[in-house]
Amino acid sequence: MRRRQGRGRNARVLVVGAVLVVGWFALGYRLFQVQAIEADTYAADGFDQRVRHEDLPADRGTIYDRDGVELAVTVEAVTITANPSQVEDPTVTASVLAPVLGLDADTLRERLSGDGQFAYIARGVDKEVGDRAAAIVDQLGLTGISFGTEPKRTYPAGSLAAQLVGFIRADETQSGLEGVEFAFDDALTGTPGIQIVERDQYGTPIPQGELLVEPAVPGDDIVLTIDRGIQYAAEQALAAALPATGATGGTVIVLDVDTGEVLAMATAPGFDPNDRGGASADLFRNRAITDLYEPGSTLKVVTIAAALDKGIVSPGTKFEVPPKLLIHDKTYTDVGRTAQEEMNVAEIVAQSSNIGTIMVQSLLGNPDHYEYLRRFGLGSSTGTGLPGEATGTLHPVATWCETTCGPSTAIGYRVDVTPLQMAAVFAAIANDGVWVEPHVVKEIIDGHGNRSTPDRVERPVVSTRTAETMRILLQGVVEVGTGTRAAVDGYTVGGKTGTTEKLIPGVGYSPTDRIASFIGIAPIDRPEIVVAVVLDSPHGEVLNENGKPTKLEYGGVSAAPVFAEVVEAALHQLGVAPDGG
Repeated sequence: MRRRQGRGRNARVLVVGAVLVVGWFALGYRLFQVQAIEADTYAADGFDQRVRHEDLPADRGTIYDRDGVELAVTVEAVTITANPSQVEDPTVTASVLAPVLGLDADTLRERLSGDGQFAYIARGVDKEVGDRAAAIVDQLGLTGISFGTEPKRTYPAGSLAAQLVGFIRADETQSGLEGVEFAFDDALTGTPGIQIVERDQYGTPIPQGELLVEPAVPGDDIVLTIDRGIQYAAEQALAAALPATGATGGTVIVLDVDTGEVLAMATAPGFDPNDRGGASADLFRNRAITDLYEPGSTLKVVTIAAALDKGIVSPGTKFEVPPKLLIHDKTYTDVGRTAQEEMNVAEIVAQSSNIGTIMVQSLLGNPDHYEYLRRFGLGSSTGTGLPGEATGTLHPVATWCETTCGPSTAIGYRVDVTPLQMAAVFAAIANDGVWVEPHVVKEIIDGHGNRSTPDRVERPVVSTRTAETMRILLQGVVEVGTGTRAAVDGYTVGGKTGTTEKLIPGVGYSPTDRIASFIGIAPIDRPEIVVAVVLDSPHGEVLNENGKPTKLEYGGVSAAPVFAEVVEAALHQLGVAPDGG
């Protein structure tokens, strides 16, 4: 019996021993397999788990004014998130954080409630506010709240030049949506870098681990041609003009005559790109380059300049101008004139005579008239590169009818223009007959500090003598003609009034709304700037110098005073001495 029990115990020992031997053999074989046969594979897997390929975002370039003052800059902002499942008391947490962050407490409480793992509390928070919130979380021991950082685009000048500068998406892409931010998005964005780093399971970099960094290349900085002082003056004058004239909107452009630099490009109504949540998308458009209108009498400068340049007329050439002129089925008239009158070219310009201008155009002829319109840049983009810039409409001369097409074009109809195109027309007259491409970018500074200036287009359109003569005629408009309200104390200026019926697409001409404009040169005998003012649908009346009511729908009444205000401020800002100074 005992012998059988001994044999049983021995058998069990042998079985257990055999199992242990097999187990150790299997374990040894597996270790050999892992450490020898498959070592490279497991080493690679481990390396891949530890090594992270991380993108390094590029800093977005800064947008400056001409003096190096920031108009758009990226700053580090605070992002506050929550893990609702870890928030112990959503009501208390919301009640203490909401006032600091400017949020509704009930809304915040809902975000913090539930079993979710992630919820945004606030993004793009100023660092000072974020620090206050973090101090409260730390002091009260609030759980489930985390703080991080992310880039935030901010606009230090607020609404100043907002339609020109534009803005970007408020998301991770940070891509441009409007204005210069959109037009130069690729340059401003820069080139992302990459970082290869070994981290442990908690995300901490491993000392002596793999590390490779390819730095990001910052985006280009854009230096605009805008002068903040002149831009501010233009925006203030325009903002005041809207309620004073009843206009629904408008634009003011200030051009440097010699260089074509846009010193100001103001649009009203405006908006603040830092707080555009409730703003209508209609406020974002840059009227100076997107809005098309028929320029009316301001386009007469091309008709007269072309006739002078061809030697067809001189300032003293006289015409017998009737009170009405019937051409085919259309009757042309002059405002306020009911009798036939002898007028020379200078008087036709000063009094903005439609009929007199048409008589000059009849001598010029359609082909030459069209050629000069084209030379002055009408029907073509000015080349700013800004989003939404319209080319305007200049019908090929082959399509012009033999009856009213030439006459109507002579006085500013049948041609669609942008305010910037018309400002460039007057700048060519101011620049001794040379058209210079208007531009808003003065300089580009790349991520390595290299500076470049975009190429500019220049071309002669009329002779120097013609330009000088036109400036004298435009001076007469302000001194004795329809633009007396454009006079500027201490400076001699010249320009042209414009009033046209507003064309409503798909409907026709409005019976009540007009586009009123004034475009001029200052000082007229030593040109420095061109200022263009265009008002959309001014209404009402004011008393003229004789105490009689006159309609604000006329450019000489509503737009001319805005011109005078902007010119005075701009010339002072530029340090241009008054006449005789």
